Amino acid sequence: MSGSVQEIRLIPGEVDLATLRSIYQSKVTLTLADEARAAIDRAHETVDAIVASGNVVYGINTGFGKLAQTQIPSARLAELQRNLVLSHSVGLGDLLPDNVARLVVATKIISLARGHSGVRIELIEALLALFNSGVMPCIPEKGSVGASGDLAPLAHLSLMLLGEGQVRVNGELIPATEGLARVGLQPIVLGPKEGLALLNGTQVSTALALRGLFEAENLFAAGLMAGALSLEAIKGSVKPFDARIHEARGQVGQINVAAAVSSLLSGSEILSSHTHCGRVQDPYSIRCVPQVMGACLDNLTHAARVLQIEANAASDNPLVFSDSGDVISGGNFHAEPVAFAADILALAIAEIGAISERRLALLLDTGLSGLPPFLVHDGGVNSGFMIAQVTAAALASENKSLAHPGSVDSLPTSANQEDHVSMATYAARRLGSMCFNTAAVVGIEAMAAAQGIDFHRPLQSSPTLEQEMSRIREKVAFLDHDRLLAPDIESMRLWASDSVWPHSLTALLPSQRKTVN
Repeated sequence: MSGSVQEIRLIPGEVDLATLRSIYQSKVTLTLADEARAAIDRAHETVDAIVASGNVVYGINTGFGKLAQTQIPSARLAELQRNLVLSHSVGLGDLLPDNVARLVVATKIISLARGHSGVRIELIEALLALFNSGVMPCIPEKGSVGASGDLAPLAHLSLMLLGEGQVRVNGELIPATEGLARVGLQPIVLGPKEGLALLNGTQVSTALALRGLFEAENLFAAGLMAGALSLEAIKGSVKPFDARIHEARGQVGQINVAAAVSSLLSGSEILSSHTHCGRVQDPYSIRCVPQVMGACLDNLTHAARVLQIEANAASDNPLVFSDSGDVISGGNFHAEPVAFAADILALAIAEIGAISERRLALLLDTGLSGLPPFLVHDGGVNSGFMIAQVTAAALASENKSLAHPGSVDSLPTSANQEDHVSMATYAARRLGSMCFNTAAVVGIEAMAAAQGIDFHRPLQSSPTLEQEMSRIREKVAFLDHDRLLAPDIESMRLWASDSVWPHSLTALLPSQRKTVN
C-alpha cells in the first residue's frame, strides 16, 4: 500500500468484511473504540471479585479440560496461566504468513474486547501495540482440531506476550523479548483467566477461512471474466444469459451472474458478427455459467455471513457476564460453523476451477470451438495449449480430493472430555492450496481464450473485454509457435488471483457489499 498507513477503528461486534479484507490485504494500524473499554473493565472486575471471594470457578482458579475439578490456590494462578500457554505451544509446520497472522491477532483483539473474557485492558493494548508496530506472532500452521478452540496455534500467539520464542518483523525472525522491547513492553505476567482467554477461541480457523473467502472472491471474478472471454472465443450465444430465464428460476446468485456476464459482453462486435449463425446450443460449460457460478456465489455469500459473525464473536470459555456476575462454561470455542463455512467455500473453489477447465478443453477442441486445433497454427510441429490443459486437468482433479469436507471428521482428545471436534483449522487451511490450483486453471483458460479471440481479428470484443485483453497481453504474448509456457502460466495464475476487476464483477462479492444476506 502506498502513502500513509490506513488506521482502522475496531468496534467489537460490528467489524465488517470490508474491514477484515483490508487487514488481510495490507499493513494497517488498529485502534479500539472507546466505548468498548468499559465492558472490558467490568468483566475484569468480575474475575477479580471471584478470585477475592475464593469461590471455585472453572477457568479462573481450576485446572483445564479433564483437570477441571482441580482447584488451584490463588498464589499459583499466575503460574497456572503461564504453564497453560507453554504446555499448549505444540504446533508445527510452516508459519502462518503475515497477512493471515494479522487477521488472527485482529480477531483475537475483537473477541477479547467484547467484554466477556475477563482480561485486563492492558493485555489488549499490548496486542494492539505489537500489531501496529508490525510485530507478528510465529504461529505454526498445524496442530489444531478446532475445539476446544485453536489451542496450539493461539498458544503460539500468546508466547510473544510472555517474551517466549520468536516473533517476525518484516519477514525477519527475532526473539520475542526484542519484539516486546520495540514497543516499550516487558514480558507480561498473565492474570487469572487471561491465558485461557488467549488460547480458547476460533481465531486461527476463522482467519484461514477468511483468507479462503477473500481469495475465492478474486477467483470468482476471474472465472466470470475468463468465461466471458471463452464465450467470445468460440462465438458462443448470449441468449442463455437472458434475464427472463433466470428470473423464472429465482435463484439470486444465478440472476446476478447472468446480468454481470451480459454487462461484460455489451457492445461486442464479435457477438454481433454471428447473430444469425444458426448455432442452437453451446456446451454446458458456456451455457450454464449463470447456474453454476450463481450457485458458487450463493455459497460464498453464505460462508461470508457466517465468517463475519465469527470474526466478531466472543468464542473463549468460560464467558463472563458482568451484569449478573455470572461466569458460565459453554462451548463457543467449538468451530463447527467455521468448518461448515470452509467446506462450503471448498465446494465453490473446486467448481470455479472445474467449469473453467471444461471451457479450456472446449477451446482446444476444433470440432466444437471452430478454432485451430490446440489454438496454434502449424499443428503437429506445434502442440500449442495441449499440455497446458493437462496441467489444468491435474489441478482441477486435485481440488476434487481437497474438497472432501473436513467437518465430517472428528477424533476425541483430552481423555474423551473433548469427544467431538470440528477440524475447522484443517478445513480452512486447505483452502489456500485449492485457491492456488483454481487460480492456475482459470489463468490458463483466460490465456487460451485471449488466443482464441485474437484469431477473430480485426473483430473487436466489448470495450470491457478488450480492456481485459490488453491487461492479459501485458502479461503474456500471443502464441504464434511453441515456447516455454510455464512462466506464462504463473503470470496468469497471478492475474486470476488479482482483486482488481470491473465494477460489474466486484459488486457481486460479499466483502464489497454493505450488508451480507
